[in-house]
Amino acid sequence: MWRKKKTSKNSKSLSELEFEELKSFMDPGFTATSPEPNTPGYTRSQPSLSSLYSLAPLLSSPLSLSLSLSLIISKDLRLSISISLELADLPISSAMADDSPDPSTSKRDPQPAPNPGSLLHPRREPFEYGLLPIPKLVFTDPIQALLPLKQKLLGQSPSHRVASASLAESLQISPDHARLILDTLASVLHSDSDPLVRAKPDEVESVGADVNDLVLFLYIQSYKKLLPRSHKDSAAVADVWPSTSAFDGYLSALSPLQLARSNSRRSMPSQADEETHQLSYLQKHLANIVSLLAEPVEGEGEESLVFSMERFEHLGLLIQFGDKGSEGIPINQAAPFFANSDPDMPAVPVPATQVHDWILQNISSSLEIISERVSPKENGPANSTDPDVAMTEACPASIKSSPGGRGACFIEGISKSSFVKQASDLKGSSVKVLNCHDSVIYILSPLKYATVYGCSDTTIVLGAVGKAVRIEHCERVHVIAAAKRICIASCRECVFFLGVNQRPLIVGDNHKLQVAPYNTFYSQLEEHMTEAGIEATINKWDEPLALGMVDPHDSLSHPAGVSDAQAESAARLDPDQFTNFLIPNWFDSESVGSTKDNPFPLPDTYMTCQQRNHKTLGEIKQMLREVPLEENRKRELSSALHVFFKDWLYASGNIRQLYCLQGD
Repeated sequence: MWRKKKTSKNSKSLSELEFEELKSFMDPGFTATSPEPNTPGYTRSQPSLSSLYSLAPLLSSPLSLSLSLSLIISKDLRLSISISLELADLPISSAMADDSPDPSTSKRDPQPAPNPGSLLHPRREPFEYGLLPIPKLVFTDPIQALLPLKQKLLGQSPSHRVASASLAESLQISPDHARLILDTLASVLHSDSDPLVRAKPDEVESVGADVNDLVLFLYIQSYKKLLPRSHKDSAAVADVWPSTSAFDGYLSALSPLQLARSNSRRSMPSQADEETHQLSYLQKHLANIVSLLAEPVEGEGEESLVFSMERFEHLGLLIQFGDKGSEGIPINQAAPFFANSDPDMPAVPVPATQVHDWILQNISSSLEIISERVSPKENGPANSTDPDVAMTEACPASIKSSPGGRGACFIEGISKSSFVKQASDLKGSSVKVLNCHDSVIYILSPLKYATVYGCSDTTIVLGAVGKAVRIEHCERVHVIAAAKRICIASCRECVFFLGVNQRPLIVGDNHKLQVAPYNTFYSQLEEHMTEAGIEATINKWDEPLALGMVDPHDSLSHPAGVSDAQAESAARLDPDQFTNFLIPNWFDSESVGSTKDNPFPLPDTYMTCQQRNHKTLGEIKQMLREVPLEENRKRELSSALHVFFKDWLYASGNIRQLYCLQGD
């Protein structure tokens, strides 16, 4: 663990005259009153000595600083001079060296103030899509477990990248779980240029994961999720959710605590609550996180830790900057440490204490601002921006879109209706479908992330999701998804028609789940899949990977022995029950694509059954056309068939789709 060092209070102060002379020697273009030179013969590519010297009180060890001067002698000749200054022997006044500087003796604030226009936010993706219920990944003391692990992995790989075999051996986990860690990490990494993100499925083992990203990912496996909350509109929930189900017999055998968990209808925590919870977690664990990434100064002990620019950028896995209506800003662009560094020269390392204090200050500012924003909503009446909107049958009123790349589009509370979102309707790269009932929802767009939570008796079509899909706490839902990976958590009687490049992950308390191959298409599907990076030639829909039934990341207590139970996996859908799902072609009016059929090849058994069903249907049609009846009797038969079909449309509720979609 690092800590600040205090300079001896007996050290002699540097006089202002000596300090100005030293600055003039190191930086001849600088004076206390003149602006920075802008003449052709002089450029300064490094911070001035005065700014570097002001950081000296925060250093945990002596530090060598480099400054560069460039002299343009002629158009084609440029001379660069590098000068090194050792700050080890520079005396620093006791007032400056003290951890709590006296304002009367220090005119400069060593910590840059947070920028109110660019707030620190947690990256939600690792917390929402990156947590794995693998007991061996949840460490009692993460820092004591991960520091030796990091050193071991670094020693095994000169490239500082780790393959699943090495990870499995180091953590004593199965190869399947080790590969799952790499795939999950790739889905939540902050940089799309990382080799692991860009690797094709058969290249992941040779590419491996960066050790620094990996230890951060393993550290947050200790995170505890915020508990779901009861829905405010209890009457609406009672009206939507059925009072009885096929699981009544099962529920009656549970304990009261288990019954309350299983039978309560809850909604996701609000965005503000989740963000506050994640910021508080980062605030509490920041010292450990900094220690995992920082590196010691050569020749110094473990107490003298610094951040290079490369190490600092890894914090972007958990932290970003931005505000509502703006794209997320990477942490290295928002921080003052490396903002003006010369790309042609290595940046000067920053003390870990300074990084820690700066991030901590920004977290505190963000928590204060979130608190100020939430307080009026709690004291005032609910409105359209309230994160807990009551269920309604009016489609447009149930949609909340957050502009910009950081926010997600929310589709919430759709009941007994049909709803369509296309690429032109979505402003972000993430969608959340929450608490929808007895509806059909089409999201025909390329996405990075998608969440379906708390839905029942609903069919949901997800276009192309390039990072991850999470389906949680749903009942009798049909999900049709083309995605790179999918996680199914605590669902009942659901069927998943999948085109996925990675094994479906099954976690939590699931019952009677079924998986089947992908069964639909729309005209732009292949273009969207290409944009999202999904390969149609790889479909692992029938290789589900079941993990633990109990999620170690929730904040609930669990009965003894239950934590070791494995989740119930999913069964394959009977090929005789497999049918294609037709997306109405009038959705394609805004732009026409090239997809004319399902891009994912059907397995032979499903293809055989489908061909047999088509053949049977064709034979029935032929029999009806050739039935030996008089014309008036044929008309009566045709009318009877139409009546029965119309009755079925009303009885099944599918008639609503025709009315809703034609109305759109």
